[in-house]
Amino acid sequence: MTGRQSDLYRRYMAADTAYRRHASGCAACTLTAPGPKCRTGAGLYESFSTLQQAYLNHLK
Repeated sequence: MTGRQSDLYRRYMAADTAYRRHASGCAACTLTAPGPKCRTGAGLYESFSTLQQAYLNHLK
């Protein structure tokens, strides 16, 4: 892994962990999607999704 790739991967995994921690304690969110009215979950999930897509695109 290059430096940029490994940094992107670390941020992607950190975002995944943050969302999963939130979802495990939030009645509205699930592990696969934020609840429709949970702004915190939506923000964390969006961050995770954006970083995941960036990481996957970087691998191409």
